[in-house]
Amino acid sequence: MNKNVLEINNLEIDYGIVKAIKGINMVVPKGSIVAILGANGAGKTSTIRSISGLTKVKAGEILYNGEAIHNLPPYKIVGKGITQSPEGRLILTGLTVEENLLAGAYTIKAIVKDGVKISRSKRIKELLNETYKYFPILAERSKQQAATLSGGEQQMLAIGRALMGAPELLLLDEPSLGLAPLVIRDIFKIITKIKEDGRTILIVEQNAKQTLKIADYAYVLEVGKVKTEGKAEELLNNEELISAYLGGSH
Repeated sequence: MNKNVLEINNLEIDYGIVKAIKGINMVVPKGSIVAILGANGAGKTSTIRSISGLTKVKAGEILYNGEAIHNLPPYKIVGKGITQSPEGRLILTGLTVEENLLAGAYTIKAIVKDGVKISRSKRIKELLNETYKYFPILAERSKQQAATLSGGEQQMLAIGRALMGAPELLLLDEPSLGLAPLVIRDIFKIITKIKEDGRTILIVEQNAKQTLKIADYAYVLEVGKVKTEGKAEELLNNEELISAYLGGSH
């Protein structure tokens, strides 16, 4: 049985008088894609931001490989092997494509592997090559200003930048937002490939149908609670659920 990379137990998040998350439980098994679905305001982004340290947790716990990480500073969480591709991409517009990617590698350190020391610069070069394999268009545009990329290319850059931190757990917040259907399909194919190569992925999405096609398991949030959960394949075939909570059946 796969061990769980991430466990969320009785999580509560408050924004003053607004209770955004009301005691949810989730697990993310190693090597899986787990989705958090739901309408706007359901608490999806609050949940993912609490994992990356950007939102404070009021109660409950977040365990990463058995270690409590809730309310740690974001840079410490990145250093432990969790990186996030944020909603809205947050591309560094004054920098080139490659400079954006290198910004994602700031926590990378030299390591010893099989008795051989691999320098920081060598590791970063390897990560860059790996990222360019997933996103060849970024290699072509490496010296271009990031601001000149299309929306789809900027989304690829946001995911690529997160991969440059060599994460064990990759957090994706609304990767399909504002993109054309063909571009979404391409990005979701690449997300599947990243999983096949051994990474664990937690994805927050409004695009339920597309996400359930690539996910292993999903949680559907409604006003800060888990309304339902299950294997992605089973949820995908539940038309009533799709139309009631996930924005229609198309």
